[in-house]
Amino acid sequence: MIRDNASASEEGPRPAAPIVYLVDDDPSVLRALTRRLLTAGYQVECFDSPEQFLGRRRRSDVPGCVVLDLQMPGASGLELQQAVAQTNDPLPVVFLTAHGDVASSVRAMKGGAVDFLSKPVRGEDLLDAIRLALIRGGAEREKRQKSREWGARYERLSPREREVFVLVVRGLPNKQIADVLGVSERTVKAHRSQVMHKMGVQSGAELGRAVEWLSDFFRATPAPNVGES
Repeated sequence: MIRDNASASEEGPRPAAPIVYLVDDDPSVLRALTRRLLTAGYQVECFDSPEQFLGRRRRSDVPGCVVLDLQMPGASGLELQQAVAQTNDPLPVVFLTAHGDVASSVRAMKGGAVDFLSKPVRGEDLLDAIRLALIRGGAEREKRQKSREWGARYERLSPREREVFVLVVRGLPNKQIADVLGVSERTVKAHRSQVMHKMGVQSGAELGRAVEWLSDFFRATPAPNVGES
């Protein structure tokens, strides 16, 4: 027993349990779902309307997802889904409703919902949907974090270094880059070295892979168009 405690101490504190945000105007549904999810080891926060969720939800670094009803007084579940998707750190969404229809389910899934479940729901079906939502949310969260990290590196580049960045990613050798930019090959080598250093890569191939992480960043801050007619 003492060894177990020492081992746990060395490993440090356990990460906080994921948070499931329940949004439903039926108090009995909120109570039943809360009991089920607490038993499954999740943290739970309840809201009786989309407006309450948007106004009172506490921002958290703990992974989580939203389980919401479709039809509620005021804003609908679909409207809340859209609002959540437009935040800087969107959460995955699972719909749970007694009033679903094909058009609503299609719209929800096209909007990125993980699942569209009907009430009454089997406990395991709900838990399966939440587990999938947390996996998907974790992957999306990692992607956003990587994008922010690479975006911060890219922002350290000077305007000329960004032009060199674009041409290196296209696979152009130094001589061609020099011709496109109208500078000496020696100058290109110096800029290229700075690009590699600031971006934290060792080769043009690594720089090319970084572009995938920068895709979201470039949608907000377009890369320069260089050598294009």
